Amino acid sequence: MRDAIRDAVVGDDVYGDDPTVKELEREVAALLGKEDAVFMVTGTMTNQVAIRAHTEPGDAVLFDQNAHVYILEGGAPAAFAGVLPRLLPGARGVFSAADVSGALGLSHRFFPSTIPAPVKLLCLENTHNLGGGKVWPIEQMAAVCELARQRGIALHLDGARLWHATAASGITEREYARHVDSVSVCFSKGLGAPVGSALAGSREFIARARRFKQQIGGGFRQAGIIAAGALYALRHHRERLGDDHLHARILARGIAGIPGIAIDVATVETNIVRFEVTSTTAGDFVDRLHARGLHVLPSGERGVRAIPYLNISPSQIDEAVGIIAAVAREVQALN
Repeated sequence: MRDAIRDAVVGDDVYGDDPTVKELEREVAALLGKEDAVFMVTGTMTNQVAIRAHTEPGDAVLFDQNAHVYILEGGAPAAFAGVLPRLLPGARGVFSAADVSGALGLSHRFFPSTIPAPVKLLCLENTHNLGGGKVWPIEQMAAVCELARQRGIALHLDGARLWHATAASGITEREYARHVDSVSVCFSKGLGAPVGSALAGSREFIARARRFKQQIGGGFRQAGIIAAGALYALRHHRERLGDDHLHARILARGIAGIPGIAIDVATVETNIVRFEVTSTTAGDFVDRLHARGLHVLPSGERGVRAIPYLNISPSQIDEAVGIIAAVAREVQALN
């Protein structure tokens, strides 16, 4: 990947003449079965540009109650797109067609749908970050998307970890993507590129998205340097994602019996391991792990998120289990 970055052929992406960026965009669009794609710096940018491109200020957007685009992107739906979030009661990020129908209700002349705000967009996330890497069942996803289409609602998929959904389910990225109007994918989540995400959709939609990419400060010059890393990751690192899933299951099983750790091993479907600590706060526990060389993230008062990724070896997973066990014993002793 470093060699690809060093040898990248570059142009000026603001003017659409960086050949490496264009090659990446073509390849992503083809892989996802869409007409076009646009390369951006982050998944937050691709998601928020998608929301803005699908809506106008004052529109309502349906999100899962724990969606990354709603909780973890700095309030951007309100700040950038000016939309009204309406939340769905998903289970680990997955909701039903009935949930969507219930949120939409039925318009009546005494209470038209425009009074609260017209719902113009429905967002899904696959795999679901706060849901612990949950994979959307394809039949359920298809049913949700069909209902939305019947109601005239556009569909966006936050596919930052769509590669992981495919690796776990065997269902192609194209099959997931065909149910939605736009999809964002990430090259650094698991694929190991240093920078970059892409947004794919129809030519007309992507042309509109490029305007908002520029508006939000996403214009590149010689972007082929980082696009080359993303292109290498796309071509060479998708096939190995099953290793991360295996490492996640090994980690989950390894810590499942440790006193002071609560985890449901059955929820570990892909590369995300979420567990709770019962004898201290997540922040304290994570600080203690960090001091011993194990880097994970706190998630709420008690939750911890750990993610095996590219270049993590089986022996390092075993080492991580040992560090977690040692810190758990340390915390238990203090109590």
